Amino acid sequence: MSVDLLLSPGFIIIGAAVLLCLPTARWRKIVVGVAPLLALLRLWALPTGSHGTVAVATFNLDLLHVTATGRLFASAFLLAVWLGGMFAAASASRRELISAYVYAGSAISVTLCGDLITLFLFWEAMAVTSAVVIWSARTRAAWSAGMRYLLIHLFGGVILLAGIALWYSTGGSLQLGVLQRPSLGYWLIMAGFLVNTGAPPLSFWIADAYPQASPTGMVFLAAFTTKTAVYVLISYFAGADILIPIGLYMAIYGALYALREDNVRRILAYSIVNQVGFMVAAVGIGGEMAINGATAHAFAHIMYKTVLLMGAGSVMLSTGEQRGSALGGLARRMPWTSACVLIGAAASMGVPLTSSFVTKSLILEAAAEHHLSMVWLTLIICSAAVVFNAGVRFPYLTLFQPQQSEAVEHGHDPGTLSRVAMMLTAAICLLVGLFPGYFYTLLPYPSNYHPYNVAHILEQLQLLLPAALLFFISLPLTTPVGQIQLDTDWLLRRPLLAMWHNGIMRLLALGLRSRDYAVASLVRGYTLLFHYHGPRGILARSWPTGSIALWVALMLVSYVILFTLRSMDMATFIKLYLHG
Repeated sequence: MSVDLLLSPGFIIIGAAVLLCLPTARWRKIVVGVAPLLALLRLWALPTGSHGTVAVATFNLDLLHVTATGRLFASAFLLAVWLGGMFAAASASRRELISAYVYAGSAISVTLCGDLITLFLFWEAMAVTSAVVIWSARTRAAWSAGMRYLLIHLFGGVILLAGIALWYSTGGSLQLGVLQRPSLGYWLIMAGFLVNTGAPPLSFWIADAYPQASPTGMVFLAAFTTKTAVYVLISYFAGADILIPIGLYMAIYGALYALREDNVRRILAYSIVNQVGFMVAAVGIGGEMAINGATAHAFAHIMYKTVLLMGAGSVMLSTGEQRGSALGGLARRMPWTSACVLIGAAASMGVPLTSSFVTKSLILEAAAEHHLSMVWLTLIICSAAVVFNAGVRFPYLTLFQPQQSEAVEHGHDPGTLSRVAMMLTAAICLLVGLFPGYFYTLLPYPSNYHPYNVAHILEQLQLLLPAALLFFISLPLTTPVGQIQLDTDWLLRRPLLAMWHNGIMRLLALGLRSRDYAVASLVRGYTLLFHYHGPRGILARSWPTGSIALWVALMLVSYVILFTLRSMDMATFIKLYLHG
């Protein structure tokens, strides 16, 4: 079924970004409150299989291709941009809102396109506009982090483009669908997608860049890039075994690095890597339940991470502080924020009646169904680590630990619109957990899984209660201190910086040698010129008339001899020479 591309949900959001240029704050609030809802209604009015194509050169670009998986991801993105926009409307700059909406519209368009060329175009638009969101914080640290972020994602885009070109040149199809023939193009496309998930060795960019954005900007950043990458992995690489160890590494990495982090927003950034690792592993497992689990958990993660980051942003906006060692004692001053953060934390841990309880269990069940016992055990351990980080440690450090500094005395709940956005996001976290049957009908494949059985509830409680108890027992060991935590980017920065330094020094040395050689050549040239053309040079002297006549005569004789030799053949010349 062909549809009007201008009414595509992604283009509606990009069009809303143009309206955000309006000068009055009142109109901007209307746009952020209405445009995403209109796009969401439009999305669900499009039946599965709807498409819209545009012919460009020899390619038919499938700008709109609605699938069940893409619809659910696009719905999560639309909810995130709606709620994030309401939360940011009062404090975010116009530039941040405009770039965030173009960023969101591009992410939505990725989930609703049907070919690799269109995907690449919106993929690169996401990279540029998300960097602008980081730079909108207007700090030196944000500028540096945004530049590093942009370089990494442009590097990933180059790899992706090379993979697409190689894949197409060897007869591969550019249309939406799982790639079946491993080749160099296949691996390059996968690598380009994995850069955006935060896969090794580039896992550090999430914790490096996201916390440098503004308190509102990080809400947008956490929702789109990594989850868009999960969507494209589902669409093009479902069942690729190599994704299982990559996902497990990400889950372990994110849990370990969040454990000793002091900055509360970096704690949440590392937990993003941890949870995306669950989804990547599920994509690698393959099968209907695993794909359902990756899709469902991506939706749940977007919602509960959004409410947690809204809480962290509210704390930062009111106190100006984001270090766990300087926060605490805010629960009474920020009751609405505290209540929403507790719901988001419960959802992140997988507490029964919350979203993650009914989504993450699909991934664990898929691992057990495929008899991947080590994968299942690793994910269980990482689930327990989530309790330490986003589940208990983040709300404790931010809101409930004893007051650590005077900055928290200025803490207060955000304005009405931001508070409503937080409460609506928290409500979605509860609704998904309370009504899993309806939510499962939205997944790509039919599901007969029933999360609320006695065995699953007991299993989850056996995981949650000891992990929470262990947190408080080990609290002295996990208390953050103000220190710099080295990440894996150190391994890249040191050799790259050394190579850059050595390269610059070698270029300078080469330049100095070239300069010396050029100067010496000029000096020798002027000396030679002066020797022959100077006042006493041989060519500047006065020559007698007789000498000039002699030289002219010699030149004429030479010319006659050469002309005679040229006009006779070699045999005649030899005969004359021999016989005189």
